[in-house]
Amino acid sequence: MQLIALLRGVTPVGKNKIPKMSYLVEILEEAGFQQVRTYIQSGNIILETELSVEETRAKIHQTIKEKIGADLSIIIKEKVDFKAAIKEKPFDDSFDYSRIHLVFTNDEIPQDRLNVVMNTDFFNEIFRKGNHCLYMYLPRDASKKKLNTNFLEKQLNITATMRKINVVQHLYDIADKK
Repeated sequence: MQLIALLRGVTPVGKNKIPKMSYLVEILEEAGFQQVRTYIQSGNIILETELSVEETRAKIHQTIKEKIGADLSIIIKEKVDFKAAIKEKPFDDSFDYSRIHLVFTNDEIPQDRLNVVMNTDFFNEIFRKGNHCLYMYLPRDASKKKLNTNFLEKQLNITATMRKINVVQHLYDIADKK
């Protein structure tokens, strides 16, 4: 099964630093994953495994913690989830494509908490719920962005990670080339 793993909380320095993506590929292959590929330093992994999604998440977390020391949350999605998320984006061509962000989680989102966020005025920032992810439109001219992963995690009581839509598209394209 081909999966896409998104690491939450990778930092350029400090305890959650991933030294090199090539090293990450090496340790994940040593852990038994196949066809491991990464994209950019922020922790995007495409791999193949016979393990379940939950077993994959646990094994990636354990491997990174033991070999690198980083204690990162791991969001796991299938390639089809990315394809559907890109297709259902709620923003048309009048929006700046580079300002569209997708938020992924493995957690169930409590409807009552989601309703509160959905009914919040974010001024010129836009928040939408999709079937495979949450969507945010964050224009450049927003003076102080309120919408971000930390805000959503706190409000929705979830663990999540955000990627720009062009990164999600590129990860899908890499996964689709197999």
